[in-house]
Amino acid sequence: MGKVFGDICRYARNEKATDAPNENELKKEMGNMIFSAIRWCDDLGYDPEECIDIAIKAQKEYKEKISN
Repeated sequence: MGKVFGDICRYARNEKATDAPNENELKKEMGNMIFSAIRWCDDLGYDPEECIDIAIKAQKEYKEKISN
């Protein structure tokens, strides 16, 4: 996942530096990040859907906390 994140950073940085975005490569790397996280959940014996539900709840709670 660290390698994929590095690729995403490089694509984003190059896009800003050259104004020549490679949107397909960036989309591919975003997909790789999502897929890697799902596989990692599964490797640890966690249900990926449950992990996502917990994250959604935490994001909503955080949003409510900072908006008050």
